[in-house]
Amino acid sequence: MFIMTEPVLVSRVDDGIDVCLNRPEKRNAITAAMYGALTAAFVEAEADSSVRWILLRGAGVSFTAGNDLADFLAAPTEDEPPAFGFLRALATATVPVIAAVHGRTVGIGATLLLHCDHVVAADDTELRYPFTDLALVPEAASSLLLPRIVGHLAAAEILLAGQPVSATRALELGLVSKVVPLGEQVEAARNFASHFATKSPEAVRLTKRLLRDDAPGLLRRIALEGDIFLGRIQTQEFKDIAQALLSPKK
Repeated sequence: MFIMTEPVLVSRVDDGIDVCLNRPEKRNAITAAMYGALTAAFVEAEADSSVRWILLRGAGVSFTAGNDLADFLAAPTEDEPPAFGFLRALATATVPVIAAVHGRTVGIGATLLLHCDHVVAADDTELRYPFTDLALVPEAASSLLLPRIVGHLAAAEILLAGQPVSATRALELGLVSKVVPLGEQVEAARNFASHFATKSPEAVRLTKRLLRDDAPGLLRRIALEGDIFLGRIQTQEFKDIAQALLSPKK
């Protein structure tokens, strides 16, 4: 049913789906192909009533470095980035989504957490939102969700100034559910997932739908951000910054 594919590993674990970003040599920077695999995993999970939860995690030293800049630069500019399809699947998921994060968690790696129902962070986690540093704008409806969760002033520090957020600060702001020692985050996330084994699957999905009752608004914001984001990645300003980051350090 669910296939195992590099560099995203998707496997059935008891009554849930384990999704592991498995490109540790690139700090799990996400390519177009990886977004396709992530989207497929969410679509299949939504269609399977026996799936009680989805767990997102990353191999290596960090959860994910965000979008693969080289992949972005090489992509046709007239096409919608595959990331947007994944974001729509994530934003409309009725299956509970749990994340286990660690290390530097950058860009979409940080914004996707806003759509999760439980986030366990290792104590070395650092959330980074470097959109304005890259001459870009936020995505994943983070311009809508982040101020709702942390307030406007904290959201401005994070999205406008690009200030990193430590695990401790993320817990204070309500961006993660709990902080555990490095190496314990996946087990803690799976322990939380075990609660769903005794719950009514349909009641859980319906309750999540009620908790996240603004799916149309989220999709509109994802689309609005996406239109602006697409325009920004075509600018010379972004291309120059991305090329400089990709150039070998002297």
